[in-house]
Amino acid sequence: MRNATLRQLKVFETVARLASFSRAAEELHLTQPAISTQVKTLEGHVGMPLFEQLGKKIYLTPAGTELLYHSRAIIAHFQEAEEAMTQFKGVTGGRLNVAVISAGDYFLPRLLVDFAGRHQGVKLNLTVHNREELLRQLADNLTDLAIMVRPPADMDTINEAFAAHPYVIVAPPTHPLAQKKRIPLAALADEPWIIRERGSDTRKVMEEELATPLPQMNIVMEIKSTETIKQAVMAGMGISFLSAHTIGLELQARSLVILDVRELPVMYNWYLVHRRNKRLPPVAQAFREFLLANGATLLEQVTGVDARLPGRKRGQAARAATADPVGPGRA
Repeated sequence: MRNATLRQLKVFETVARLASFSRAAEELHLTQPAISTQVKTLEGHVGMPLFEQLGKKIYLTPAGTELLYHSRAIIAHFQEAEEAMTQFKGVTGGRLNVAVISAGDYFLPRLLVDFAGRHQGVKLNLTVHNREELLRQLADNLTDLAIMVRPPADMDTINEAFAAHPYVIVAPPTHPLAQKKRIPLAALADEPWIIRERGSDTRKVMEEELATPLPQMNIVMEIKSTETIKQAVMAGMGISFLSAHTIGLELQARSLVILDVRELPVMYNWYLVHRRNKRLPPVAQAFREFLLANGATLLEQVTGVDARLPGRKRGQAARAATADPVGPGRA
């Protein structure tokens, strides 16, 4: 093991986390043969196989499971050392690591560009995930800051709201209900629904808010991509429950409409989240202050959708939209 390199450990950890050589190659921007070579070299240093293949899937061997634990600890120590050195650089020259749920990729790049314009020399590292993947990023210390809608309840984090986040029901302009006013939710029970996949924030919000009024939804498709969902709705394949911040361009182009449903929009908040014991480097702290001060205004400018859309706030949404930002340790 004394000849193993940090690069090999990072490649191994990525393959183990994704359970795929090809997906690891995509994440690390390497070729699949290069990934395989790094793993084989590491196995040569270890003296035993780290993965085994059963059918089309790969699994960690007992030795691989043990090495994964130590690899993550080593990678985390190197990250801490890098962050400690960043303290001496200040904001300029620092690297900002931020992860966001997929609905946030419609506005966060523009906010990052605005932030970078105010702090020359900052390097940006943005990753996009569904909620489950984003929580793993936090748990494994792979990001400094996370932006999401529903902060984790079982992780010691600091969660700060920086903007309202409305969810709406969208349909094509030709839909029979497109011109109706004050539509009761019950009237949508038999509509074909195209929804996000399990594990996404949008799906969780939909289940929490619509399960009682619509216990028997006619779900015709589950899709991981918000863009694909929008295209399916525009094609007339059904209606959907989406973040209003993902449909600004479609509303302007009049290719989608928001149905005027009595109980909607559902109002949640966008939260900036980080581990409580995380020592934020200066660049991350600067971005936190920037987002808390300017996030709501810039988000509204970028998406073209009012973050303060009127609507009845129910359940958790009411508390999230009216309470002060969640403080340390609350979720």
